[in-house]
Amino acid sequence: MNVLIVEDEAHTAELLKEIIEQDSEFMVLDKLESIVETVHYLSKYQQNLDLLFFDIQLADGQSFEIFKHIDVEVPIIFCTAYDEYTLQAIKNNGIDYLLKPFKEEEIHQALQKYKRLLNKLNTKNQSPVHFESKEKQSYQKSFLARFREKTVIKRIEEIALFSVENEMVYLYGNKGEKFQLFKKLEYIESVCDPNLFYRINRQMLVNREAILSFEPYFNRKIILQLNIETADQPIVSRLKVSPFKDWLEQ
Repeated sequence: MNVLIVEDEAHTAELLKEIIEQDSEFMVLDKLESIVETVHYLSKYQQNLDLLFFDIQLADGQSFEIFKHIDVEVPIIFCTAYDEYTLQAIKNNGIDYLLKPFKEEEIHQALQKYKRLLNKLNTKNQSPVHFESKEKQSYQKSFLARFREKTVIKRIEEIALFSVENEMVYLYGNKGEKFQLFKKLEYIESVCDPNLFYRINRQMLVNREAILSFEPYFNRKIILQLNIETADQPIVSRLKVSPFKDWLEQ
């Protein structure tokens, strides 16, 4: 399930991301800091999201301002240092309200609460639009990539992986050719079929067809052997090892 974090404290946002992704059912697609960029992001990608984490006091105002500019259809867990906005949070898609400094256990409890609500709604066949099965989603069939002065079209079946290198995103073809992309890896992940591509770490999204084998690596991680050479080693982060193995057997 895809999560968006809206939090203007970078350390808190990163900590929250790490805690959320301890549950293999959740993946944080992006972290935003302001009302303006959140409205812009939701206007484009809300259909790819399942759950939001909102701080209330942001650098450019209260996150409640977001609801004045766009209809938010995704449930929200509010994490804030202020306790006087509970009622307002409930009126704006809030399913939980956590006070900072939050505890790791509180985040996991909130995630479990969301999953219970989701299961209840699915059982009654009353799921709103944002709870619809991902099987109905139409995934991207090709990407426009840059090679020297040309823009080339790479079909999804021609792509071995996507990789972040020196803060730039690159597409690797099945023959090892490398192209530059001007998109965030979080966006790419959200529009690729999760049956074909897996986010093995923060820098790499890999096509299962490119994976030949894997072996143990330092600190309970695993390293993949791919059918192409890459600039960075394809290492599966420790918390993703078990869900990655399950994904391979699907």
